[in-house]
Amino acid sequence: MRAAVITEPGGPEVFRIQEIPDPIPGPEDVLVEVKATALNRADLLQRRGRYPAPLGIRGDVPGLEMAGVVLSVGDLVEGFSEGDRVFGLLGGGGYAEKVITNYSMLAHIPDNLDFNNAAAVPEVFMTAYDALFNHCELRMGESALIHAAGSGVGIAAIQLAKSVGAVTFGTAGSQEKIDKAKELGLDLGVNYNTQQFPEVIKDATNSRGVDVILDVIGAPYWVDNISSLATKGRMVIVGTMGGATQEVNLGALMQKRLTIKGTVLRSRSMPEKMTLNQQFVKHVLPLLGHGNIKPVVDRIFSIEEVADAHTYMETNANFGKIILSF
Repeated sequence: MRAAVITEPGGPEVFRIQEIPDPIPGPEDVLVEVKATALNRADLLQRRGRYPAPLGIRGDVPGLEMAGVVLSVGDLVEGFSEGDRVFGLLGGGGYAEKVITNYSMLAHIPDNLDFNNAAAVPEVFMTAYDALFNHCELRMGESALIHAAGSGVGIAAIQLAKSVGAVTFGTAGSQEKIDKAKELGLDLGVNYNTQQFPEVIKDATNSRGVDVILDVIGAPYWVDNISSLATKGRMVIVGTMGGATQEVNLGALMQKRLTIKGTVLRSRSMPEKMTLNQQFVKHVLPLLGHGNIKPVVDRIFSIEEVADAHTYMETNANFGKIILSF
């Protein structure tokens, strides 16, 4: 099968389209013909040699999610058959024409989504759901500040927060991204190039602060995030795009009785991932199927254009997901 292979750590130019062996499924596995996959920040780190693949997963073929068609199923597989349209999270390997995955990590693609849109769903909607509801227990009537509102996770989080009746604040680097996010349910946007989000949050909440913050930036936002949280506020850090090291004032956490958590998906155990997939199928899939929430695709590249796709992602110009199509 064909795959986009990292030939050595480096820039986007290190990718080569090569023939690699087909995966061999086990009794609980489903073999899927990949129709589309999507880029994630972890792919950029993996390409640079800074994000090792989990044990047992090839390290030279990235790809944390996919959408495709079932080619065959193992003897112990339940709920999936040859020809089904499916999507799901992967430990890696999504940049290849075929993948295998445990059937408990799959979901059926709703009829209203094509493969490209479906490939834009798993990583960001599961990350956002897990962050907002499992870690921060966001509830109706509360408020959430979502950083990088134009990113895949940001777009998913805005829609999921609105689906439970939360007030949504978001940061982005341009008014264009803020305007697009408002079409998806963002109540108030902050352009971080022209505004200071703590000041906007303070004014908008009458100095109370927000109940929940979903952060992908990390160290540079730490102080401002803490000041923007309400008493008993909760913050979950799902990325450290700006850095991971920061001096912490523990007194501020104690005084406000804050809860701060960090999380990643890729390194979790299989049972944990299966549980999250079950939550996704129960709580998120119906919303997607009825059109209450939707994936947003920024651009579609062919698998042969993988280097161009990575180069584009590094510009941070995208609003929504970047897709690789087979």
